[in-house]
Amino acid sequence: MPQHIMLASSSKLGTTFTGKITLFNMLMCNPEMTSNKSNVRLRYCSCNFSAPQKIKVPWWALSLLSLSKRVHSIFVLRLFNDCLATTLLHAALVSIICQKWHLGLVIFSGAVSIKMNVLLYAPPLLLLMVKAMDIVGVISALAGAALVQRSSYKFVVHMIVIGLPFVLSHPASYISKAFDLGRVFIHFWSVNFKFVPEEIFVSKAFALSLLVAHLSLLLIFAHYRWCRHEGGLFAVVHSKIIQLKLRVARRDPSPTNRVLQTDHIVTTMFVGNFIGIICARSLHYQFYSWYFYSLPYLLWKAPFITLLRLLLFAAVEFCWNVFPSNSYSSILLLCVHLIILGGLWISSPEYPYVGKTTDKSSSEKKAR
Repeated sequence: MPQHIMLASSSKLGTTFTGKITLFNMLMCNPEMTSNKSNVRLRYCSCNFSAPQKIKVPWWALSLLSLSKRVHSIFVLRLFNDCLATTLLHAALVSIICQKWHLGLVIFSGAVSIKMNVLLYAPPLLLLMVKAMDIVGVISALAGAALVQRSSYKFVVHMIVIGLPFVLSHPASYISKAFDLGRVFIHFWSVNFKFVPEEIFVSKAFALSLLVAHLSLLLIFAHYRWCRHEGGLFAVVHSKIIQLKLRVARRDPSPTNRVLQTDHIVTTMFVGNFIGIICARSLHYQFYSWYFYSLPYLLWKAPFITLLRLLLFAAVEFCWNVFPSNSYSSILLLCVHLIILGGLWISSPEYPYVGKTTDKSSSEKKAR
């Protein structure tokens, strides 16, 4: 079946690799399609246990992914590390969709080691892991990801030895500057909040308000959308605590793994990242690659008419190509983002699970 793969190669001086492949195994024709042959199923991989998907994206909509001037610049001309991090993130997502959770977490950890923006996917990913696996499975998957970070220990030791004189003489200054989590981006380069006055933009109050908004939106979507069919976020956490107690008491030692729907995995991951994009204090031009490839899926997930979807996509592309950004382009970008988020909120949440499960209790209920 045809697959959409975007290649972006570069011979840029100083790089150690000659090409980059952004994997998008998104396009798979529906063999049962009869009435509407122009539509295709948007999927990231083909798994034997996958249930029929509900979200359809027309094939021509995926061609929009190859038309972005800004993304061509990011991947081909600039070759920022955002590109490689995004590529690995997509590879991790493919593995997770195919229920290869441990492999997916290892690849995800590699993406984080390249660019920490990948951590925007961490909250929805953790939620999906909790829903799909028991506590032991979650811990083992996280441990595998941690080993990837630890595999570069020789490099870390080498850097510690080099920085040791500075650590001993001025430890507080060295640590604060080496890991400057409170770093403020330059207002001039902001694409999304250029309309905010600079004195407010650099203030801690503005950063704190965005952080609160980010966490609040994640909790709201997790409780009312991503965990709706389980009774809410707290119901999911409570059920896992009960499972852990039963396993510790050896009353139910069997694992309780469940297979998640492809749509549910992709929606949860992409929407979680998109919320982080909206609440980011500053988006630079290369940050467009963080969510550009998810735009067609998000737009067709929202219950919009096709014309509105195209207009929203064009508006996002327009805003990212205004250089330097101005108040009008940043306001427009924020408004478009909020419209898309609103559409995602009112869309019907998909049922998260495939019928197949390894849960004993579920099998017993079916038998009854």
